[in-house]
Amino acid sequence: MRSEEIRRLEEIERLKEELGLTAERITSSAGISLRAVQAFFRAVEGTPEGIIAEAIDRILPGEMREHDEGTGNVISGDVAYRVYSDQKDMLAEPEAAYDRFTNQGGYTLEDYYALPDERRVELIDGVFYDMAAPAVIHQLILGDLFILFRECMDSHEGECEVFLSPCDVRLDRDNRTMVQPDLLVLCRAYDLGAKRFEGAPDLTLEILSPSTRSKDMLLKLHKYANAGVREYWIVDPEQRTVLVYDLEREEEYPRKYDFEDNIPIGISGGTCSIDFSRILRRIERHYE
Repeated sequence: MRSEEIRRLEEIERLKEELGLTAERITSSAGISLRAVQAFFRAVEGTPEGIIAEAIDRILPGEMREHDEGTGNVISGDVAYRVYSDQKDMLAEPEAAYDRFTNQGGYTLEDYYALPDERRVELIDGVFYDMAAPAVIHQLILGDLFILFRECMDSHEGECEVFLSPCDVRLDRDNRTMVQPDLLVLCRAYDLGAKRFEGAPDLTLEILSPSTRSKDMLLKLHKYANAGVREYWIVDPEQRTVLVYDLEREEEYPRKYDFEDNIPIGISGGTCSIDFSRILRRIERHYE
């Protein structure tokens, strides 16, 4: 293990001890397996420390030093993170993302539909998450991905359809969760007149932004896996990487691709792939 990795591991271990966290609480909060968390802290050779460290860093920011006594929020640098009142180790999105909803954890679909039409949010386990207008690069990538997925599916005359956000998905078929994946693929019958999709899509895709990064990489990964989504793509415009989780086979770690790669769509059974180099070329034209 390199000296930088050792230093990072020691820092995370120190913060873990400081907050009195157990491996069980970390795996519950981060949505990664107990075995992976335990392996990380034992520094087992061969463990993909980078992936796990990134997940744990979302719960324990390296620069975290103090709590705001007035609100109970954690201060990390200049960013305030909402902390659940009974779970001091669980950090959520930056405080601004919540816009001070007052009943977090207790909201239902009735509250969701009562919001003004222009207020775009996701409801996950009774918690509202504000969704800011996406950046230009987010929309460029999403538009290209929709076209590439659609072309691929159509060229093979498959039974799957591709949809892009905003589309409501009642993921758990209960009254406490409604998500809006950036892109989803559905391989079953659906009602064209319905106002939402019911249950888990076959594939979901999220494009990371600073305000949604931890939600997409941890919370949504956990929710999608438990709901029965077969495949989950996480696109990182900043790092120009794509993580692909094969949730159907319950593989513990994702396959990591670059924007130069031709990425297979797992649920297509090997018949479809996305040539990300086409997207990369479009992005790079704007930097010439």
